[in-house]
Amino acid sequence: MENRLIEVKNLYRYYSKQCAVNNVNFSLNKGEILGFLGLNGAGKSTTMQMIAGNLAPSSGEIFISGIDLKEQPKDAKMRLGFLPEQPPLYHELSVDEYLTYCAKLHRIATSKVKSAVDTAKQRCGLGQTGQRLINNLSKGYKQRVGIAQAIIHSPEVIILDEPTVGLDPVQIMEIRKLITELGQEHGVILSTHILPEVQATCTHVQVIHQGQLIFNAQVSQLQTNIDNVQDYVLGFRSPPKLKELLELNGVIHAELEASGKFRCHFENNQPEVLSYIMQTSLNRDWELIEMTPKQQSLEQIFVDLVSGNDAKVLMQKDRE
Repeated sequence: MENRLIEVKNLYRYYSKQCAVNNVNFSLNKGEILGFLGLNGAGKSTTMQMIAGNLAPSSGEIFISGIDLKEQPKDAKMRLGFLPEQPPLYHELSVDEYLTYCAKLHRIATSKVKSAVDTAKQRCGLGQTGQRLINNLSKGYKQRVGIAQAIIHSPEVIILDEPTVGLDPVQIMEIRKLITELGQEHGVILSTHILPEVQATCTHVQVIHQGQLIFNAQVSQLQTNIDNVQDYVLGFRSPPKLKELLELNGVIHAELEASGKFRCHFENNQPEVLSYIMQTSLNRDWELIEMTPKQQSLEQIFVDLVSGNDAKVLMQKDRE
């Protein structure tokens, strides 16, 4: 595909006998921002380090803009920009000195270094900070400098690992805006633990758990499922057994809460399902006294996925 920037095929990584990444496959196209989610130790950072060329896979293939990372590492890495969780900053340098150094590392022609530095600063909102020591910048501005070094050579792919950790709400909004802008001209992989960040900035989302990809979908598709699948809290004066609720048509999942009420997932939130529940309650003398909607959140879906309960909410949907 002409716009395909990353192609990951059958990727494995072992640490001794421990399989940290297990047969991972995915792709990234131009104009996409991929939210990469996973619990600590799920294999997320290991996967990103392999894509960035900082860690060799045990087996599998990684292509950057069609270039085999293993066979042509220099050519492939020239098309990558990487911001690790701890930005690789030299605090004793000024912003201009540091970005000039980064430009030279990326083999930007001497005649074009100043222009590249100025462009990176402008894109990252660093226009007035060129002469300031990095050590004297706020954490938010240090993150901006970290992103600037990742994009100074205009790479086709930008990998950002936890770019908003430790920032205040205003800084987070500014970095999210920057990521969205970058996604218009590049392909971006965003690793984050902040789930609302995925909804705010990403076009696609994938979840890795115990080294395996367990979910991959468009964010718009995910939002549709969030809107269409709701939890309902049901209360009864003469409550049925949990098994009886689970046997009802249209009930995807049900669980008993500590309050004695039931939390249920209903199929597509269809009015006929709700009517069926009410009629069944009347027929069986359960005496339904509460039916309160509780809309699914991305956080709850994530918890369901990594706890093995994803079938009750969403099915994995692979992108073509």
